[in-house]
Amino acid sequence: MTGNTAHKTSDSLVSVQQDDRLLSSEATRRKMDTLATLALDREGGFQELRGGSLGVRIAKTEAEIDAAQALRYRVFFEEMGARPDEKALRARRDIDPFDEAADHLLVIDHDRSPGIESVVGTYRLLRSDVAARIGGFYSASEYDISCLTDFPGRLLEVGRSCVAPEYRGRAVMQLLWRGIASYIFLHRIDVLFGCASLSGTSPDKLKDELTWLYHNHLAPPVLRVKALPERYVDMRRADPALLDRRQCLSKLPPLIKGYLRLGGYVGDGAVVDQQFNTTDVAILVKSELLADKYYRHYERRLRDALD
Repeated sequence: MTGNTAHKTSDSLVSVQQDDRLLSSEATRRKMDTLATLALDREGGFQELRGGSLGVRIAKTEAEIDAAQALRYRVFFEEMGARPDEKALRARRDIDPFDEAADHLLVIDHDRSPGIESVVGTYRLLRSDVAARIGGFYSASEYDISCLTDFPGRLLEVGRSCVAPEYRGRAVMQLLWRGIASYIFLHRIDVLFGCASLSGTSPDKLKDELTWLYHNHLAPPVLRVKALPERYVDMRRADPALLDRRQCLSKLPPLIKGYLRLGGYVGDGAVVDQQFNTTDVAILVKSELLADKYYRHYERRLRDALD
């Protein structure tokens, strides 16, 4: 999850009973199954969600995916200082092998003329059933995610998120979250995960944020992915007793704060990404946390559609 638009639990306090509760919620699953069935049967799949002139939906054409890749290039490489390889520089697109298999969530400004400039936000979505066919997830290049891939539920990797500078605000982020929640309902996802980025490649300059995340939002063992040994950067870089919660939160990118508000967790270890000029942390969110937040909204919307 690169971009500036672009997850505390102590080991000794996490019991088997708590882990069991974390991994299963029959009531939530029944809600999600009902919502997904209604949405698919009535609407024929993921439908565009609107908020004024803005809409969020899955890319339908190669041209729309190209527009998302062009936006990613402008944000990551031109704005945030990522280093393009020769192919990316020529194409002025951020492209990797996962793009072809993934779904691409788009925020579109319908007041702009159709084309590249109308796509003002994007998120890449890769489901576990799709990842199994193409050889895995992007996050596996930074983290040991075997605790997730061994998990019997459905996974959704989210990443490559970005929003055009002039659209970075509440409206677009709410649309993106509504889109992800709808996608989770439709595909009955159990765990959402990915790599979220802090700007810069000096972990010591991010010591307060990393330490605070580790000591306050570390994932329980059953979901605790860990940075690969050759890429592992210890997040415990300051005295947690001296940290100011408000200051640490203010330094975090809005996207990471959004995950934390949903009850998200972080994995063990940060990873420095020199190409993208970022320090990454692994983020995990149980879909039932999204379901609790968005269930009433979707229940009402789908019920109205069936009237």
